[in-house]
Amino acid sequence: MTEPSPIAVAAPMLDGNERDYVLECLESSWISSSGRFLDAFEAAFAERCGVRHAIATNNGTTALHLALLGLGIGPGDEVIVPDLTYIASANAVRYCGATPVFVDNERWTMNLDPALVTAKVTSQTRAIMPVHLYGHPVDMDPILALSEQHNLLVVEDAAEAVGARYKGRPVGGLGNCATFSFFGNKIITTGEGGMVTTNDDALAERLRLLRSQGMDPKRRYWFPVVGYNYRMTNLAAAIGLAQLERIDAHLAARRHVAQGYDARLKRLEDQVIRPVCEPWADHVYWMYTILLREPGRRDAVMAAMAKAGVETRPVFHPMHTLPPYFEADGYYPNADWCAGRGINLPTHGGLTEADLDRVVTALEEALATAV
Repeated sequence: MTEPSPIAVAAPMLDGNERDYVLECLESSWISSSGRFLDAFEAAFAERCGVRHAIATNNGTTALHLALLGLGIGPGDEVIVPDLTYIASANAVRYCGATPVFVDNERWTMNLDPALVTAKVTSQTRAIMPVHLYGHPVDMDPILALSEQHNLLVVEDAAEAVGARYKGRPVGGLGNCATFSFFGNKIITTGEGGMVTTNDDALAERLRLLRSQGMDPKRRYWFPVVGYNYRMTNLAAAIGLAQLERIDAHLAARRHVAQGYDARLKRLEDQVIRPVCEPWADHVYWMYTILLREPGRRDAVMAAMAKAGVETRPVFHPMHTLPPYFEADGYYPNADWCAGRGINLPTHGGLTEADLDRVVTALEEALATAV
């Protein structure tokens, strides 16, 4: 009997003009960091986020680094970062010679808890980096009010949340600037790629200067500053534009997957906590993330699901537990609680109803047997 195909936790959906646009790049020979698709992708992405500027980069981490550099973050500065996030959020702060200061998360959204931020603000604090984790936007109004009160910058890390909305407004235009990732497992992809969005004209100009080795755009091969080679290729932008043209379909597919999981997981409510969506939020479900009610079983459940051909991912390790950022006396109870119980189920537009049945059945059997 043939074994069923494994179900991947993530997969890109390349069902638009990707092939045609890439072939145009190849046929025209515009494959590097110039070409019509770069301008078109940036313009379309800015419009989608409701901002004046979008600056494409070669990945999401360089987008974060570029944003912080452009804002002047440097040695001696502190940036408030959620403890529960992907390590790139903290690393980008370190790249600038600044210090990430961690804050615990809300238990159910798993996002930065705005109520805990004030206690971490010091005279060295320069910025707050809310991360819209797994596609659910952070409660931004308290963050923005606090930033105004203390004259702090706000950098949205929206790597996992393209298309998400906060009180009807797209993420990416809520702070001083925002960053996105287009890695292969993201909602839209360029293979590797990123973007910085902003309404600040002067900041956008500086970001473009720093992104391109610091070369003066009006004087070729004249470099007034030390810059970086963080440019996206026209090939990558061609894929990105094709993806963006179909973003509504991609988002609808993820909502359908989330609704399918919600319906199927009702029978497991005594063992599994489903992801929440606040009434003011448009959740885009980069990952459909469940939390096990019983502690200590997460890894065994994931291993059992893997044996059944279902790939899953653990929720990120809290920053304070990782060697580069270890805090022996760190107290982030919600981050620890979520990280020890959280599982990302397969979430992408290629999943069928039969796939969702298989995933939930594998989870149910794993909960019944894994120890």
